[in-house]
Amino acid sequence: MRMRQLLVKTLREAPAEAELTSHRLLLRAGLVVPLAAGLYCFTPLGWRVVRNIERIIREEMNASGALEVHLPALHPIELWEQSGRAALMGQTLFRLTDRKEREFALGPTHEEVISYLASRTIQSYRDLPVTLYQIQTKFRDEPRPRGGLIRLREFTMKDAYSFDTGWDTLDASYDAAFAAYQRIFRRAGVPVVPVAADSGAIGGKDSQEFVFLTDSGEDTILLCPGCGYAANAEKAEFVPPPPVPGEPAPAERVHTPGKRTIAEVAAFLGVEPRQTLKAVFYRADGKPVFVAIRGDLEVNEVKLKNALGARDVEPMDDATVRELGLVAGSASPAGISGMPIVADTSAVEAVNLVGGANEPDYHLRNLNHGRDWQATLVAEIALARAGDACRACGSPLETRRGIEMGHVFKLGTLYAEKMGVYYLDESGERRPCVMGCYGIGVERMLAAIIEANHDADGIAWPWEVAPFDAHVVSIGAGESVVAEALRQVESSLAAHGLEALVDDRDDSPGIKFKDADLLGMPARVTVSPRSLERGGVELRFRRGGESAVLSAAEAAAAIGKARAEALGAGPA
Repeated sequence: MRMRQLLVKTLREAPAEAELTSHRLLLRAGLVVPLAAGLYCFTPLGWRVVRNIERIIREEMNASGALEVHLPALHPIELWEQSGRAALMGQTLFRLTDRKEREFALGPTHEEVISYLASRTIQSYRDLPVTLYQIQTKFRDEPRPRGGLIRLREFTMKDAYSFDTGWDTLDASYDAAFAAYQRIFRRAGVPVVPVAADSGAIGGKDSQEFVFLTDSGEDTILLCPGCGYAANAEKAEFVPPPPVPGEPAPAERVHTPGKRTIAEVAAFLGVEPRQTLKAVFYRADGKPVFVAIRGDLEVNEVKLKNALGARDVEPMDDATVRELGLVAGSASPAGISGMPIVADTSAVEAVNLVGGANEPDYHLRNLNHGRDWQATLVAEIALARAGDACRACGSPLETRRGIEMGHVFKLGTLYAEKMGVYYLDESGERRPCVMGCYGIGVERMLAAIIEANHDADGIAWPWEVAPFDAHVVSIGAGESVVAEALRQVESSLAAHGLEALVDDRDDSPGIKFKDADLLGMPARVTVSPRSLERGGVELRFRRGGESAVLSAAEAAAAIGKARAEALGAGPA
């Protein structure tokens, strides 16, 4: 393929708004062109990489026994109302109405539609187990698209769904998908760490994310160096520092002029932050909620939402706080009425805490749950942080940033019962299928591949996903001897089953070499009068090593050998 034909337009500098390395290189290499927030056009070069990623995914999903299907992206809204997720997804769900005033949604995911398909094709236990997958466009009205291809409003996902007769066979389907994911990410050149995760709006029982650890990631991951425990911040479990022991003492009202924060109150009264009671105000599905947690801890809003069974949880605005008569900086659950009180276990288990007196500049000493205040709901809603003790082994947890690459769920019968996915067992009894769900974001994979495979000069593609195997730089193409050598190079590469991108532009050698490094094909072959004087063409691999002057046939053979060694056994 000639660069003139491929419409490759490189940039010396990326736009200022591109913050992530992958975003900058995607734009500089001309792989994508932004259309609007969260929307990108893929150029021919970028689309070749996407297709290579999809090929790897297909090969590994097929090898795992999964069957490919194709489902509509346009969904009747009734399916989403039947599952209960039309309201749960809220504004994230793109809605539209056709000319007959029927309401539809653009699919953000496909649990509802795959369940519809399964309900009309699965009849007996003999049809199970089965895993169906597709590679399909998804639509989500993200409030803050970011990071180039990391968070989009229109994106491609490989989503797979398993259907089993019970939890034991679901475990086998889940493990097969898990193993396929490990192979997919290995072949794509992205090192990942499986971490425990929250199931979010999809729901279900067990859930794990495959995370690429990088400082540019949007997710916080808690890792235990002692036992290997790993979870994202939304899910991570930990052991908080123990409370200060003691016997319940009488409550005492104290004057705390101008002291509003936990740190200020603790210092003023000579106590530790863990001896204080923090009040945090939220709205859960529009209704006020009072949250009580020990002063040295923070609220995990995802755990809070799950504990309440709410669709949405957000901090209460100042106007609502004043309207409800809450005293910010001096509030406590003692004497509060008219709203539920959710308490973290830390606040219930501690004794003699310092909390607000619900009047400005006053606090109460020795607040104790059950005597001075009563929680409506007690749950573990604290956020794990670096240094907290691992629940499994007690070692201090460490935090890293990461990008979620894939997610696997054990859905159980949640959707089967709502959407009517049943089968007849050996006794003829009607039972719901036990389901699993497995997703990979294709564009996210592309971004992570670049984040994991680049240097100061540009992208360094892994062999499996590279748009071309070799980048051929032609210098002095007008000379007959160079033209003939170029023909030999192209013929030799093709004979070894290798694809080449030939830079035939009328640009300087310096520009061509810089673009070759930026575009990042695994091998570079230079055909020039100088190389021919030295006995052949110059071969250099993108990931380092010395340049060598070889014949066209020898260069092609060396590239083929390097590619074969890098790919190893290939698909499982």
